[in-house]
Amino acid sequence: MLKSKILLIIGFVLPEPKSSAAGSRMMQLIHLFKKNGYAITFATTAQNFEFSEDILSLGVLVRTIELNSSSFDEFVKELNPDIVLFDRFMVEEQFGWRVSESCPDAMKILDTEDLHCLRQARQLAVKENREFTLDDLFADVAKREIASILRCDLSLMVSEFEMELLQNQFKVSKDLLFYMPIFVERLYEIPPFTERNDFVFIGNFLHEPNWDCVKYLSEIIWPLLNKRLPEVKMLIYGAYPSQKVLELNRPKQNFYINGRADNALEVIKNAKVVLSPIRFGAGIKGKLLEAMQCGTPSITSSIGAEAMAGNFDWNGFVKDNPVDFVDAAVQLYENEKLWQQFQENGFEIIEKRFKKEYFEKDFVIKINLISGNLKLHRNNNFIGSILQHHLLSSTKYMSKWIEEKNKKGSS
Repeated sequence: MLKSKILLIIGFVLPEPKSSAAGSRMMQLIHLFKKNGYAITFATTAQNFEFSEDILSLGVLVRTIELNSSSFDEFVKELNPDIVLFDRFMVEEQFGWRVSESCPDAMKILDTEDLHCLRQARQLAVKENREFTLDDLFADVAKREIASILRCDLSLMVSEFEMELLQNQFKVSKDLLFYMPIFVERLYEIPPFTERNDFVFIGNFLHEPNWDCVKYLSEIIWPLLNKRLPEVKMLIYGAYPSQKVLELNRPKQNFYINGRADNALEVIKNAKVVLSPIRFGAGIKGKLLEAMQCGTPSITSSIGAEAMAGNFDWNGFVKDNPVDFVDAAVQLYENEKLWQQFQENGFEIIEKRFKKEYFEKDFVIKINLISGNLKLHRNNNFIGSILQHHLLSSTKYMSKWIEEKNKKGSS
């Protein structure tokens, strides 16, 4: 009997698919590797057990690991994984050098989720009330993130726009990137236009773009829209709302902060329109994919719709000006024929662009090709080897110093 290949996932947190698109993405990767015969261990420093998925029931082993501790080196040597998948570049910074030192023959995969440098550059432009420029990208976080991508053997990208950005602006080789978006399937048992009510927004509030979006809805969009449709509610859902989010709850103005949704799809499929005026962000937006799944048209910004529809028509309107955004919301809320057409647009987008079978086979081929020719692959990425060498030299001794300091502090 052939021995199962071993995958080690080092996660920022345990996956919470009901809280965020990132959680759904991680669960899809787990299922994909399980289907292809991998024995999976999920290691994390986090303790978010309350809302996390029960991955133990899937046969995934869960291990708690420590930062700046040689106990990880012993753990990973004993496990001896064939592949190590890092959940976000910060995790690779913390543990990548240890994996390279303890398991040099393990293939390293980075799941980017989105380009943090792009999101933060856009956030800075919004904060400074100006247009985003490509010059904003070249900040310290970009140097860290691109270095992490170059140190890994393959990076998973959810956005074609970001793949092109990495290749054109940062000269990252296409051989180090693989496009694999979040997978979705349309729902068939959904209420019709006449049985739906209200606008909805849903998103994890630990994610800064979601907080900014709700604040923008509260301060700019809803005062205008509420005057036009005074009987309609704006329903806000999201995991981990802070006090500043909860303080936006204004029932008298039909603006409701509802906190975590037990079932996001249930909420979205009963709403008439999703409103998501995202002002900064990156990647693809899970809330807008869920809207398409549920046959719920959406109104969003150019950044919200980025890299999602390809050459197909959006399942609603894309508006960046607040007055145009409100006009579009009123039109879509009241026009059943237009609403039904946009619903079909959304179904077409997920049918043509986000089905698992379009990507799964090619992904397995890609990782088998790289892992089977790992030395050649790394020789072709010599800059990555240089970055690995310097990170190992600098981070290693800093981490060991912290470890010794922690030991003395606890004695």
